[in-house]
Amino acid sequence: MRSAIDTEGAPVPAATPDGRPAGGPGRTGRTGACPALEIRGLTKQFRRGAQVVQALADVDLTVQDGEFLTILGPSGCGKSTLLHIVGGFESATTGEVLVHGRPVTKPGRDRGMVFQQATLFPWKSVLDNVAWSYRVDKIGKREARERARALVALVGLEEFADAYPGELSGGMRQRAALARTLALEPEVLLMDEPFGALDAQTREVMQEELNRIWQASGITVVFITHDIYEAIFLGDRVAVMSARPGRIAECVPIELERPRSGEVKKSAAVQEYHNRFWDALRHEGLGSAPADPGSFA
Repeated sequence: MRSAIDTEGAPVPAATPDGRPAGGPGRTGRTGACPALEIRGLTKQFRRGAQVVQALADVDLTVQDGEFLTILGPSGCGKSTLLHIVGGFESATTGEVLVHGRPVTKPGRDRGMVFQQATLFPWKSVLDNVAWSYRVDKIGKREARERARALVALVGLEEFADAYPGELSGGMRQRAALARTLALEPEVLLMDEPFGALDAQTREVMQEELNRIWQASGITVVFITHDIYEAIFLGDRVAVMSARPGRIAECVPIELERPRSGEVKKSAAVQEYHNRFWDALRHEGLGSAPADPGSFA
């Protein structure tokens, strides 16, 4: 992967008929035939006493290098469960997950995870939280802090480098958590509704900031959201999941020019996408009947 602060990103490749980016090294400059992420025939069952609940069924998905994939689905369809399996925090019942051709069997540095709530060390400053990722690699303290400063600047927190998490707003904490994850230089960045707890105005700002950071870093992103406009604004493609058991119902390329500003959300094209996805989610939602609502987000 390119350094997380390399700003000379290549353009996103053209889409194939099924919405996947065309072949080639992609935005990260990685070469080789293997996509960044492959999910093949994935199923997941949970046991609730004597009952077996099917959360995911026959999920197939491919994400190319440098692509930003957003995932929408009705409540309880298994979106977060799918992301946690990709992250290695849960095991699949059947099927496989591959990162650049390597099977996923446990959490690893090749996948970075940003959760709904920022995960930061409260006793460390923003700078030291980010530098910690470099210290894990036995990089000297001075060099680690120098590298961390570059990432803190990338996420727009240079004025708050010496602040502690408790002194930051929710949006700032998520920026700091993103910087710390980027410092690990993962091949795939997994984001589980990272803006869900933010107020509407802060969420809009964070969407634009994430778009800018992704353009600068060229990292591959898989992003879970309930917000249709967010999915459209951020994504190269939007994958819509069916009601439980979750499957990929459709995967739609978003044909909007980049870079994107917040003004694009007012366009007729975005409204057309929104109407399409809203109809799909409403249809899927009416067909869902989770045995334990909220268990299979």
